[in-house]
Amino acid sequence: MSRIWSFHGGIHPPENKQQSLLKPLRQAPIPPQLIIPLQQHIGAPATPLVEVGQRVLKGQAIAEPSGHVSIYQHAPTSGVVSAIGNYSVPHPSGMEGLCIQIDTDGKDEWIEHQGVDDFRSLEKPALAEMIRRAGISGMGGAGFPTEIKLHLADDHIINTLIVNAVECEPYITADDMLMRERAEQVIGGIEIAAHLIKPTHCLIGIEDNKPEAAMALTQAARASEIEIEVVVVPTKYPSGGEKQLVKLLTGVEVPFGKIPADIGIVVQNVGTMSAVNQAVKRGEPLISRITTLTGDALESPGNFEVLLGTPVEFLLQQAGLNPMTLNRLVMGGPMMGYTLSDTAVPVVKTSNCVIAATEEEFPQAPPAQNCIRCGQCEQVCPAELLPQQLHWFAKGKEFDKAQSFNLMDCIECGACAYVCPSNIPLVQYYRFAKGEIRREQAEQRKAEQARIRFEARQERQEREKEEKAAKRKARAEAASRSQANRKDQLATGKPASVDPQEQVKKLKTEAAVARTKLKKAEKALAEDSTNAELQAAVEAARSKSEQAQQALEAAEKASPAPAPTLAELKIAAATARTKVTKTEKALADAEAKGAASADKLRASLDGLRAKAEAAQQALEKAEQAEKADSAGKPAAPAADLKQLKSAASIARTKLKKAQKALDQAREEGADTTELEQQLATAQQKVDTTQQAFEAAEKAADQADGGQAAPAADAPDLKAPDLKQLKSAASIARTKLKKTQKVIDQAREDGKDTSALEQQLAKLQQKADDAQKAFEAAENAEQSSSPAPQPATDKPDLKALKSAASIARTKLKKTQKVVDQAREDGKDTNALEQQLAKLQQKADDAQKAFEAAEQAEASNSMSHADTGSNLKAPDLKQLKSAAAIARTKVKKTEKALADAQAQGSESADSLATALDKLKAKASQAEQALAEAEQNSETVG
Repeated sequence: MSRIWSFHGGIHPPENKQQSLLKPLRQAPIPPQLIIPLQQHIGAPATPLVEVGQRVLKGQAIAEPSGHVSIYQHAPTSGVVSAIGNYSVPHPSGMEGLCIQIDTDGKDEWIEHQGVDDFRSLEKPALAEMIRRAGISGMGGAGFPTEIKLHLADDHIINTLIVNAVECEPYITADDMLMRERAEQVIGGIEIAAHLIKPTHCLIGIEDNKPEAAMALTQAARASEIEIEVVVVPTKYPSGGEKQLVKLLTGVEVPFGKIPADIGIVVQNVGTMSAVNQAVKRGEPLISRITTLTGDALESPGNFEVLLGTPVEFLLQQAGLNPMTLNRLVMGGPMMGYTLSDTAVPVVKTSNCVIAATEEEFPQAPPAQNCIRCGQCEQVCPAELLPQQLHWFAKGKEFDKAQSFNLMDCIECGACAYVCPSNIPLVQYYRFAKGEIRREQAEQRKAEQARIRFEARQERQEREKEEKAAKRKARAEAASRSQANRKDQLATGKPASVDPQEQVKKLKTEAAVARTKLKKAEKALAEDSTNAELQAAVEAARSKSEQAQQALEAAEKASPAPAPTLAELKIAAATARTKVTKTEKALADAEAKGAASADKLRASLDGLRAKAEAAQQALEKAEQAEKADSAGKPAAPAADLKQLKSAASIARTKLKKAQKALDQAREEGADTTELEQQLATAQQKVDTTQQAFEAAEKAADQADGGQAAPAADAPDLKAPDLKQLKSAASIARTKLKKTQKVIDQAREDGKDTSALEQQLAKLQQKADDAQKAFEAAENAEQSSSPAPQPATDKPDLKALKSAASIARTKLKKTQKVVDQAREDGKDTNALEQQLAKLQQKADDAQKAFEAAEQAEASNSMSHADTGSNLKAPDLKQLKSAAAIARTKVKKTEKALADAQAQGSESADSLATALDKLKAKASQAEQALAEAEQNSETVG
């Protein structure tokens, strides 16, 4: 049996659930009109597939996804599309949205549909595609597309599937009734989800105030082929929150800015699992849901299975609404729901409850008063935030401070407002602040994109300007050569020499002109085919065109084509790689969908790979040839280092901005294909500009030093700049980490990472080279420094102690990163190598400090023996040193005990450090005792 943990905060409001559980589940009738919003989920709205006047059948797709995070919408019954326009939709702001209106015909005619008897016989992509085409989104929360949460990458390991059956908010009983009457459907959906994500165990979390539902689920789970555990948790609001339920059932906290899938957990709602079962086993899309109708203004409250798009006013009539007693209409629960100002809004996929409350049931909220700083809001906050601070920041429009206090982690559960004695509507302030923050971020993204477009336009104009100048210069040079040839011809009487390339260019122009004249003559002949003059003109034009083409071909054979430049070869290789990547992606999509074009794409991919390999080989040969040529030739004039450095800096800045835009788009669930291509282009430009700058810098250094290698003992040569080398190594490591982060995100998204992994390998090599260069320069500087003289200056103990402390701090941080990477199941080889180097540096720094400390102690003792006029050791300092040493021993002993209790790998290093600290503490105690004894003797 699974253990149950607890989470911070929570409240126990009155449940008020019994009034809607007195009657069994009822089927709501078909309304005269249905209004289907195109956005009933998180992400981009769907795109209509139907037109006004078109007849649709029940289950027919009427809108398709418009992006990665988007879902299908279907016709809940048969009828005619009467309008496509903006209507009021369920939203706290009372906003309108694009909707499809269907006039129902009452026939309820289905499209042809069919499920699968054995879903395990399907491939995972095909099974996930069935769920996607059924238009299923989360039915217990914000409506995240279900297919995305269940169709993860093959290397994304999921340990636990949690099914949320808590339904903790008062009044709502839709999931409770579903589990009582359709527990087999819920278990069937869990089996399908488990087949897709392969968790090690499945848990259903349900509160202890639903005994009938828990019993029904337990009996259905026993008949399942997989092991499903029903875990009953104590009743506390908001235990149905995703992160709170994960903590309750597993004891694991979802890190800030992460989702449960990042730590190997997937959470789904019981209503979502039932919809998945219906979609796969019966082929039925999500066109209805169970909704609770409750409140004292209803004569017959209960749970109804409602067609999506049913107007709320029609639905309330089925439950016997008394308009005279109705005071407030709430969509959702009393804690997280919102007031409906328009009863014409439709039921959507996330509509789990409608409350028709009287004035006694939901009285008018008293006026808000000033905060008295009681701290009750902080005590009940399940997200462990500081609601009081967030309220002040939101009220003062200090949105940056609110973000720094993790406002975006607020789940808007309303627990803080429930316990507030000053009646402050805290959640309204938080929603306002979140909306303003999102609006500012959207404006910043637009401004950034406009700036990027403006800079790209400037670059393009500058490039075109340079190209035009180069063409003008080439034409001027060609004209100059032609004029010189004519002068030579006049002077010597010999025919002028003709540039073969210029001749080919001239013949190409003549052949193109001849073809154009031929087309015009043929067109004229087509209009008047009996004209003999036009026929003769066509024949003459055809003859001239053929002669011009033959002359061009002969000239091209006689003059070899100019060898492509290195830049052209690089562009050709990059273009070939891009085509291969795009074709691989298209092939993967075609194979996933079972398209007939997969064979053609596969054949095309083989040819593109061969071309890409040939282009890469040509580039490598050209680079080798250029290196060989440069080795035997004097150095070219040095490039403008300042301009090259500036270009490299600008390219790095653009790369950072492109990375930021990509991260933001991923957080919002938008399509990132174009942004990823921009990032790859920016990374390529960074590499190119950096290589150009480094090559120019190297050439400049060689030019300054002369052709001959400098003598090893030349005293005037400038030593390598350690600061610059250290900075270069740090930058290389940072790039390596960022690229690794991009690869991890791409893997989570199920995207192809081959190109990024090649880039990662190059960055790893650069980082290793930069680190080696820095260490070599550091060693060279140490070896070239003069040997220490037996003198006079004492070693700087303070500096050595500080260096040892910094080395230990770096070692601890790296150890922490290694432990976290091991927990996440990531490759730690590179980190462990870095850890070993830091351990060696920490040991060396500690030895240097201890050696200097011992030397100073022996010096002070020898001075004490040579004369009584020397100053005695400072007892106060020795006492302080002994006390500090004892404190360090105690702290290290405590840290070692904790590490051994947790089974951490750092226990061995802590034990070694403890032995050293004990030895130092013993030396300090001994020095103090000797100094006290000497002072007594002298006294």
